[in-house]
Amino acid sequence: MIRKKGITRNIRPLEILSEEQLESIHKNTLDVLENTGIRFESDKALKLFKENDCNVDMEKKIVRFPPWLVEECLRKCPSSFIVKGRGPRSDVRFGGNMSNFLPFPGKDTIDLETWEPRTPTRKEFYDTVKIMDALDTVHYTGSYVPWFGFKNTPAVMQMLEGDAANFRNSTMPLHCNYGNDCEVFAIRMAKALGAVNLGVVAISPPLTYQEDACISAFRNIEAGFPLYIQSGPTYGATSPVTTAGATVTNNAELMGGVVLAQLIKTGTGVLVSDFGFTQNMRSGYPVFGRIESSMHQVVFNQIWRRYKIPIGNHSTGVSNSKRIDYQCGYEKTISLMLSLLSGANEIGYHGCIYGELSFHPIQLILDDDVAATIGRFLQGVEVNDDTLAIDVINQVGPIPGTYLTEEHTRKWWKNEQFIPKSSDSLTYLEWMEANKKDCIEYAKDRMEKILQTHKPEPLSDSEEKAIEEILSEAREFYRKSGKISDKEWEACKEDVNSAGYPYY
Repeated sequence: MIRKKGITRNIRPLEILSEEQLESIHKNTLDVLENTGIRFESDKALKLFKENDCNVDMEKKIVRFPPWLVEECLRKCPSSFIVKGRGPRSDVRFGGNMSNFLPFPGKDTIDLETWEPRTPTRKEFYDTVKIMDALDTVHYTGSYVPWFGFKNTPAVMQMLEGDAANFRNSTMPLHCNYGNDCEVFAIRMAKALGAVNLGVVAISPPLTYQEDACISAFRNIEAGFPLYIQSGPTYGATSPVTTAGATVTNNAELMGGVVLAQLIKTGTGVLVSDFGFTQNMRSGYPVFGRIESSMHQVVFNQIWRRYKIPIGNHSTGVSNSKRIDYQCGYEKTISLMLSLLSGANEIGYHGCIYGELSFHPIQLILDDDVAATIGRFLQGVEVNDDTLAIDVINQVGPIPGTYLTEEHTRKWWKNEQFIPKSSDSLTYLEWMEANKKDCIEYAKDRMEKILQTHKPEPLSDSEEKAIEEILSEAREFYRKSGKISDKEWEACKEDVNSAGYPYY
């Protein structure tokens, strides 16, 4: 198995704030933490904060943080850390000048003829994970990836069934969500495979951590897992409408989680993620793919690079288009380019189309080309005696000289040129003679080839048995607690029994 490598940025990161502006945002963020505070709906977390010199209002569940404690906890976070997949060559490191990609999930798949959404099948889910496993620029996966679940899966089991599908069809590490205690089973799955999850803690803007988010933090840290802390403000609704103001509340929310993580266990790895969108003031819905979200992410990245804590960007992965079309392409590409240029270490990008509602493997494959193209740019320009090519320039000279037959060209052209795998590179005449295919058709061809030829490393028999036993325990747990209805239970049993090995 060839180990996937993240994209290395060899050029200076994009910055749009001055030092004075950076310091102003930092100081005002500390001011919000000290005076406004963060709401934590967890008595366990409140007690821990109170024991560590925070001003805690137990009745209102508000924690106000002394600035020295916040800055101390920021310094205690590792500048990089590793998340383990199953197997010896599937680790992913977050931090430094490395960028790793996670597909951005959607609730439903779509029909490529009508563009209407529908629930994917188990086979579609498993096949798409196999495609993810085959792509060079998909480095890790996670809960609700590629979709939130598949047909005949009880709502409460969707995350765990998705985790199992990812473990069964890929060696990549997982970014694991929480809710209804499902993280307990997700942690057990990872440990059964010798893997390490990136445990999710999601903030509820403005300035609130719900109890289940706090529980997830404690459980994942106690399991020895790093945390993925994410805030997702909507500018003008759950945060100030201005980029500077939204950055202050966003950063305050994230810093509250950083403090919690370091108080639970000093040195816990933390990745902080920005997932904000512009409020559509006409409809009241978030609007995706707008430049304001990208500007916020560039500011966010510049500030958190200063703290030397790994950075995630997830506004990059979505478009406001409902189709795989020009709008979808430019909205996602511009956002991704700015995230990568400004130093994001983790990016949710591949596969999603509209909002967090639609995902398709064809978009996944097209996004692989986009990520790889920008990755080539981030490699920068190599300047040395060989690339300067002075000897060959002198040898070829003016017309009728040509570089096409030179050994130097044969040696370097593949290093210098990136060739997308799903785009049209034909001349007009060749294109007219080759059925006038477009990028979607090329992506379909690539998808079919991957599914025919790519063989993910399977679980061992003992690993498969452990995963299925954990799933069975989870199904029974939720069935007894009344969170799986009789109708869901019958559909689930039929789906599991008919799936067969390897589960479709």
